[in-house]
Amino acid sequence: MTLTRKLLASYLVLVVAAGGTLVVAADRSLRTRLTAEAATELEREARYLAAATRGRRMAPLDSLVHALAAQTGRRLTVIDRAGVVIADSDFPAEQLRSLENHASRPEVRAALAGRTGTDLRKSTSTGRWELKVAVPWEYGGAARVSSPVLQVDAVIGEAQGALLVGAAIAAVVGALLALGFASKVARPLVRLRDAAQAIARGERPALDQRGRDEVGDLARALRMVDENLSHRLGQLERERSEMAALISSMVEGVVACDARGAVTTLNPAARRLLGLGPDEDPPSALELLRHRAAREAVEATLIGGATAEHEIEHDGRTILLVGQALPAGGAVFALHDVTELKRLETVRRDFVANVSHELKTPLTVVRGYAETLLKDDPPIDIRGGFLQTMLDNTRRMQRLIDDLLDLSRIESRSWRPERDRVELAPLVAEVWETLRRRAGEAGVTLVTGLAPGTETVDADPEALRQILINVLENAVRHTPHGGRIDVRAARDGAATRIEIADTGTGIPGQHLPRIFERFYRVDPARSREMGGTGLGLAIVKHIVEAHGGRVEAESTLGAGTTIRLLLPDLA
Repeated sequence: MTLTRKLLASYLVLVVAAGGTLVVAADRSLRTRLTAEAATELEREARYLAAATRGRRMAPLDSLVHALAAQTGRRLTVIDRAGVVIADSDFPAEQLRSLENHASRPEVRAALAGRTGTDLRKSTSTGRWELKVAVPWEYGGAARVSSPVLQVDAVIGEAQGALLVGAAIAAVVGALLALGFASKVARPLVRLRDAAQAIARGERPALDQRGRDEVGDLARALRMVDENLSHRLGQLERERSEMAALISSMVEGVVACDARGAVTTLNPAARRLLGLGPDEDPPSALELLRHRAAREAVEATLIGGATAEHEIEHDGRTILLVGQALPAGGAVFALHDVTELKRLETVRRDFVANVSHELKTPLTVVRGYAETLLKDDPPIDIRGGFLQTMLDNTRRMQRLIDDLLDLSRIESRSWRPERDRVELAPLVAEVWETLRRRAGEAGVTLVTGLAPGTETVDADPEALRQILINVLENAVRHTPHGGRIDVRAARDGAATRIEIADTGTGIPGQHLPRIFERFYRVDPARSREMGGTGLGLAIVKHIVEAHGGRVEAESTLGAGTTIRLLLPDLA
């Protein structure tokens, strides 16, 4: 055998060996890499599914699973601890009972045991080859994400075909061109081999695709493999960014940490609750809340894997801390600001207690006098006094109920002011006429002073009448004999400022910020004695705010009180 033939044979052997090695290496590397990346991606999505469906059961869970599947394009399944499918994005809720038990599935069996499970098989439900990844779910079940493997097989098949074709063509070319062209052909093949290995390592090599021969085809095939991988990696990065955006936009604070307690994720809401700046490095999860109960909850979650739920006072706010351990180590904590809920609950309790008290007193009087009338049959003059007292207390209850209904109607936003141009002076005179008898008995006089441009006001006529009645009645009630009430109006930018000032007893400074609260009285006993319900100024405040304005109060003890109303003009 001549040297040429030996060299040719050697070249062909090397070409065949190199081509075969390249195909096998690329196949294994790509398959392993793509399958591993797909499994990692699915595991991440399964954990997101487990977190997103935490606390959900039955119908809400099924709706949420279908919504998440529409976003991700994956098949999502939630399985209880008995292996029964309770939600599947590929099946409506009414068909779930027809699905076989999943407890024996490898990935489900691993998830039920507290581990991440992965399996590649043909689905009995859909008939497709799918990569399935399942993670533990609350209640001892499993959250699973499935994806077809067609893309992986397509990419690998394309790469295999390109590599085989390139190797075969290289061998033919080598045989035709002999030794003189062997080195020339070998160099680009080596470069292609290096490029394939770089792709397998996740790098992006520079490929010369200008050639129109088989080597150029192989280079273009490798470029396609590279682009496909880059696309998949970009897709994974976008999904990661979407997850980060979702966490950042949450109203609740989210804190994630590793097994050692080092914070890995801290969304803006958590920074606000914890008083951390945007660029401030957080301390460990154990020190975030600087609270013993919080530290113990974090430790219990990290060490014992238990779900923690504690209510903690932090910087004047009430925070509900909910922690969930992660199967891979570490934990995620949700911080819920329940301060407003606590305040509303306190307001509700106070409101019920106040209403009960305000109704109980006149009811007790009415009942006592009624029982006396039935049992003792007093003389006519005494009976008349009893009946008058019963009537007065009944009217008091009626005023209280009317005020409660008005306040409820305004606060529920079922009422909207029907604004019009209202002549202020006639309305003040009309309201004062209804109070003239009481004002005359108290020796209180009214002085009206309206600045130019305030003859009319943009307001709901009936609502403005109620405002004036409540404020003027309150002023008459607390102004001593011989006192005076001034009603003034002036322009204040694009609004009308109305002031009702009296020469009454005034309000102590510590009470002034609360006089617009429901049932708040500076002197409860005197107010009830004079017929007040404790709701008049609260109604005034809500009516003015419904007009887009605001109400203020100024007072000097022993000198009088000024209620200031600011009503903006119609746009």
